[in-house]
Amino acid sequence: MKIKRYVILTMLLLIALFLVGCSIRSGQDSLGNEITIIDRVAFTIFGRNIYWYAICILIGIMGAYFYGMHVAKKLGVKENDLFDGFIWGVLIGVLGSRLYYVIFSWKSGGFSEDPLRIFTGFVNEEGGLAIHGAVIAASIFTVIFCKKRKMDIYAVLELLLPGFLIGQIAGRWGNFFNQEAHGGPISASVAEGRMFLEKLWLPDFIIDQMYLADNWYNAPIDSPMRNYMHPTFLYESAWNFIGLMILLITRKYWKKYWLGDAALFYLVWYGVGRFFVESIRTDALMVTLFGTQFRQAQVISVVMVVVGIVLFILRRIYKFHPVSFVEQVELVKNGHHI
Repeated sequence: MKIKRYVILTMLLLIALFLVGCSIRSGQDSLGNEITIIDRVAFTIFGRNIYWYAICILIGIMGAYFYGMHVAKKLGVKENDLFDGFIWGVLIGVLGSRLYYVIFSWKSGGFSEDPLRIFTGFVNEEGGLAIHGAVIAASIFTVIFCKKRKMDIYAVLELLLPGFLIGQIAGRWGNFFNQEAHGGPISASVAEGRMFLEKLWLPDFIIDQMYLADNWYNAPIDSPMRNYMHPTFLYESAWNFIGLMILLITRKYWKKYWLGDAALFYLVWYGVGRFFVESIRTDALMVTLFGTQFRQAQVISVVMVVVGIVLFILRRIYKFHPVSFVEQVELVKNGHHI
């Protein structure tokens, strides 16, 4: 069975590499370096473009699901409940992501003038999603779903929040292919910008993809408008990966890690990372508070961190469901449930 899985994964990887090879543009940057830029369209079916962004999102979703399937049995979560919750959770998460984006870009996105764009944006390949909206919507749904199905929400949180991180790790690579959600120019000097990325030991395909013109995807490769930008997609993806590893290792070996702490860890970890990454992005959605404009993702991130820390302290003081992750796994293994 394991060999079969490896064969399938290898075939999928080869197909992906083939598609990448078929969708590259070559040229030279202003320094004369030979570079290749990967097109954001992976392939076309029946006249419709299939974007790498969508493929990355799908990989993240499936990765989160298979992770959930693996851990659900250990925590006593039924497979049918997981499947039903996953399907509805993804749909509601996407709707929440879209609604959040529309609300915070009501005027700047042209939705106030043409409300139908809320729906036609997907058809016309305009995009427009925000991860904070997906997290909020999926979290609200999870509470309702667990109450209706009489599921242990603390156990479900141990599936949901690592799943969020997995989805975001893969999803940010969709921004890489789209050449969007990037930071500003590393330096006014193209040479210094490339040198900075090379010092990070990044492979050439990432460095080349970061040579872009802000808000001009199809700019000629030799356009003077292009410069090397901060790969914020990579910063956030790497930050989430580190967080995922810390979370999985901590709950496995630290007996004071309580079931459900994944939610509090996520709030703090992602909130801190997103706050700093957002400070160098060029496409931030803005919100006005007390007569001053702030980057809305930073405001939400601050709220996430504060809420996560406060809830962690309160949970320890009042001992809400003080059952360790390790203890829950052992109880389920022995045929008991809390």
